[in-house]
Amino acid sequence: MLFLPGCNLRCPWCQNRELVLTPGAVPQGIPLEAALGFIAGRRKVLGGVAVSGGEPTLYPQLGDIIGRIHGLGLPVKLDTNGMNPPALKALEGYARPDHIALDLKLAPERYGELLPPGRGPGKDPAKDPAGALAESAALIRSSGIPHEYRSLALPGAYFGPPDVAALSPLVDGGPWYFRPFAPGNCLEPAWDRFEAPADAESLAAEARKQGKNGIAAGKR
Repeated sequence: MLFLPGCNLRCPWCQNRELVLTPGAVPQGIPLEAALGFIAGRRKVLGGVAVSGGEPTLYPQLGDIIGRIHGLGLPVKLDTNGMNPPALKALEGYARPDHIALDLKLAPERYGELLPPGRGPGKDPAKDPAGALAESAALIRSSGIPHEYRSLALPGAYFGPPDVAALSPLVDGGPWYFRPFAPGNCLEPAWDRFEAPADAESLAAEARKQGKNGIAAGKR
């Protein structure tokens, strides 16, 4: 796993709070060149590299990072929240990841709840987050790159069957994993007091009802 700090969302349940709030001073962080050197030194025993965050598409050098990892003979999986479709499109042709995981957090019309105050997604503050998500989902579907979708089963039915139904038009036949929320180091400390829900299977069932490949997974 290669975690890149900084994010264009503020999901209150996020467990990578240091990456989101203090991207310039991440505890135990190491320079990018050192991280790539670490990967290079272990390329013969690694099966691949997942590039996550934060939100990795915020990095202008993301294509170069993917290209350098490919140059080591390793496949790359990219995790993204879908809020920066221009960056995803820029990867086409020269630094395509080998697998993409798209996080689906809430119904598209609810994504405004997750934006930092006064901020829009990606580098285009005028674009609505629902539109950015739809554009990214379409790019991923048409890319030919193997992909998956991921959602958290959140406490108090914060993410429920209506959200799944609203997101379903963005999803194709790729696996859609639903994982129970687990408290700990959340961006909003109040979320650490919630207990993990037990409804991941019901959300996966709703996805299957919508004709999608819904799968209940274990805790993250």
